[in-house]
Amino acid sequence: MGEPIKIAVVGSGYVGLVAAVCFAEIGHSVICVDNDEHKVAALQGGDTLIHENHLPDLLERYRNTRVRFMTDLGEATRECQAIFVAVGTPQSETGDADLSYVEAVASEIARSINGYKVIIEKSTVPVYTNEWIRRVIERNGVHRDAFDVVSNPEFLREGTAVEDFLHPDRIVVGADSERASDLLSMIYSPLTKGEYYRRPDAIEGCCSELKPPPLLLTSTKSAEIIKHASNAFLALKISFINAVSNLCEAADANVEQVAQGIGLDSRIGPKFLRPGIGYGGSCFPKDVAAFRSVAEQMGVDFSLLGEVEKINSNQKKRFLSKVRSALWTLRGKRLAVLGLAFKGDTDDIRESPAIDLVEMLLAEGCTVVAYDPAAMKRAQSELPPSGQMIYVTGIEEAAKDADALLILTDWREFARIDLRQLHAIMRYPIIIDGRNLYDPQDMVNNDFTYLSIGRPAATPSREPAVLAV
Repeated sequence: MGEPIKIAVVGSGYVGLVAAVCFAEIGHSVICVDNDEHKVAALQGGDTLIHENHLPDLLERYRNTRVRFMTDLGEATRECQAIFVAVGTPQSETGDADLSYVEAVASEIARSINGYKVIIEKSTVPVYTNEWIRRVIERNGVHRDAFDVVSNPEFLREGTAVEDFLHPDRIVVGADSERASDLLSMIYSPLTKGEYYRRPDAIEGCCSELKPPPLLLTSTKSAEIIKHASNAFLALKISFINAVSNLCEAADANVEQVAQGIGLDSRIGPKFLRPGIGYGGSCFPKDVAAFRSVAEQMGVDFSLLGEVEKINSNQKKRFLSKVRSALWTLRGKRLAVLGLAFKGDTDDIRESPAIDLVEMLLAEGCTVVAYDPAAMKRAQSELPPSGQMIYVTGIEEAAKDADALLILTDWREFARIDLRQLHAIMRYPIIIDGRNLYDPQDMVNNDFTYLSIGRPAATPSREPAVLAV
């Protein structure tokens, strides 16, 4: 698959670790750098630290051979041609992205440059970050001809990040010099030329030798905006369908039928038109806020993004109202909660609407008995176990003697519950589904009162109707 290129990846979080092992998978030699000695030692020992499909296998295949882990960024800089910066850019109190970690890394790289290097923004950063990185490096005494700064945004979804990296919709490279764009083109050539997909052990996905991913070459500023604009638009689609779901409830319509009708329009498409309790995770909330803040700083009225955030916040409050409409009062109620991660197939609880809802329920005086296949350990740092907050190891244990069961995360196993057995162990057969995992008629057939998002409440004929939200 061509000549291997020596790559440094700075940061071993979701983006950095996935990028490191995937660059190794397509044939390159990688050093993954992190300043946390405990994380580096764990990765050297084979612990992925995060829940992500394919990641343990790739780490086991390449660790300490094609992928090395270290804390010395200077050594990695001197040894590698391309340095991908994948450190955190957390949201500040003002909504801006905190770029202090990016600045610190740029300064440290500058002190170790020993020849031409390409520094690549892999973190999600606002427009003009490339110019600030260049300025920081030059202020540290490096001549501008000794390096280039490139923007190469990631478009990874947690839970499918490895497949997304190896089978991307597009690879965006924002470079203002031909020398830098040529190096990035070489790095990604096993994918863009289809060579990787000829391998019998290639991870399967939507791309193939005959249909490789396109490489989009842009300016650095355009690439930086592409990332924020992509995430903001996806958040917009989620908030839009959630607003439509509220209208459907008021009109006694079915939002899933409406979403299907919308999604069949080729100009719109069906993806991200699933109503629920709102978006979360490490990207959408932070990126929408940062994109809005950048627009404001540049004098651009992007108040639309404020409405996206408002709808997302209100969606959790509406779900709490659904719980109250089914149970009347909440103090003293025992509630089974399925799901704590912000989405299925990940253990990430950052900005999780499920965590927010559990906090609301606890504040109402409920006892919450929670189960999540992967996120309970992380959740305990936010919601410590107590007499009110109980963690259990399975669905049935959570549901036993519950006044109602709440589905807050779209794990696949939550869509395959034995409903007859569930009915037998709950105190009251009430399910409030924040992810629309079940057909309302199936729930009625199994004698459940069932509330979901954007669909009429389903109640067995002998049960009293649920009051409107």
